[in-house]
Amino acid sequence: MPSAKVLSAPRAVNPWWVATVAGMASFIDAAVIVGTSTALVLYQEPLGVSPEQFGQFSALLTFSIAVGALVGGRLGDRFGRRHVFTATLIIVVLGAALSALAWDSWVLYLSLITIGLGAGADLPVSMAMVAESAPESKRGKMITFSHILWMLGMLSVMLIGIVVGGTGEAGARFIYGFIAVTSVVVIMLRFSLPESREWVKANDTRTASIALSDRRARRSDDIGALGHLFRSRFVVPLIALGLFYAIVNIAANTNGQFSTYLYVNVAGADVSTASAVSMISFAASLIGMLTLMRLVDTRYRMLGFAIGALLSLAGFAIPALMGVTVPALVAMGVLYSLGGAIAGEPMFKVWAQELFPTLFRSSAQGIMIAFTRVVAAIVALFTPGIIAFGPPVLFLFLIVTTLIAVIIGFFWVNRIPSAEGEAGVGGDGVAVNLDGKPETPGVLPAAEGASV
Repeated sequence: MPSAKVLSAPRAVNPWWVATVAGMASFIDAAVIVGTSTALVLYQEPLGVSPEQFGQFSALLTFSIAVGALVGGRLGDRFGRRHVFTATLIIVVLGAALSALAWDSWVLYLSLITIGLGAGADLPVSMAMVAESAPESKRGKMITFSHILWMLGMLSVMLIGIVVGGTGEAGARFIYGFIAVTSVVVIMLRFSLPESREWVKANDTRTASIALSDRRARRSDDIGALGHLFRSRFVVPLIALGLFYAIVNIAANTNGQFSTYLYVNVAGADVSTASAVSMISFAASLIGMLTLMRLVDTRYRMLGFAIGALLSLAGFAIPALMGVTVPALVAMGVLYSLGGAIAGEPMFKVWAQELFPTLFRSSAQGIMIAFTRVVAAIVALFTPGIIAFGPPVLFLFLIVTTLIAVIIGFFWVNRIPSAEGEAGVGGDGVAVNLDGKPETPGVLPAAEGASV
């Protein structure tokens, strides 16, 4: 009988260091999305980017992030967190470098596909790494911290936009150069991280199980493991949380990709002004994130969620009723940034770690992120047309989508039991290992201080 190859236990590393270095996936994701929003405006005249192409590029970037998340999430569960999230950033560097060197608008089609694939593949693997390295009592706080890094990524390109907003295409090239250099630095830092202990434990069990199986089971392990996700009870949180994230992210993605466009092409401001006033929204978002970090691991989590939702809805109502002016956009940005930080994507990240076991965690997030970004890509494709038809209509649409997402999160996702201590559950409700056989007690123990 062949023996199972068992990985050695990784060395211990300060979990906040892991949360920072792995969580830089969120920093880079924000820099890519918000940076591209600004860069495309700066590329409009010199590269001849039309309004139609603006929507196409935004949709293409979002769709590429979706495909990357789907593939990267599965690879992260199959081959481990560390190697996958290091390789994905190399793709980001290539895409950012090509975007910085773009000499014609058609080059942006290729470069945005590349940078989107890399950024998308990095997200689910990195978030799983953060969750699996965090003490149980601080898991929500550390996952929330990763979104503060997202905000810092947004802040970085906003500050760059203030400085280079009047320099035309040189400013766009500087933004993408910044993303490339930052990604190289993060790659170097990630070499200091060991593999996730929780993933190593779960993978050792899977490896041992495969070694006892016949060759057919061994060959089908990769497909079968993912198939069990759809035959288990975890398909319910996959659907519920996927719907919540896809719908609530419509507002976040629209605000991230089209805020500069609205300020410049609708409200009549320039790029530097748009970047400067966005700093107010950043401050509000930071307050929201710090509030969530205080509440997320307590019984007041959903109270904060409800208040955040009301703030977001009030924010979108202002430009819908008053028209899209600079003051209305500033007021909207403040309220939405504060509310969305509590009742938006950060809560998705927390729930995504709690509702799935180790060997499904990255794959499930990849599927949900992919679905979400596809929905966002479709919306982004039509957003310039909606703005041209009547800008207030866009904000009425965001009110409706946000309300639907809040209802799903509060009354459905919030009531789904945690996956703590579970390896996986078969379609008949019997606990199983990832090879589909009944689970033996103690086969897949939880990592210390973490849930699986």
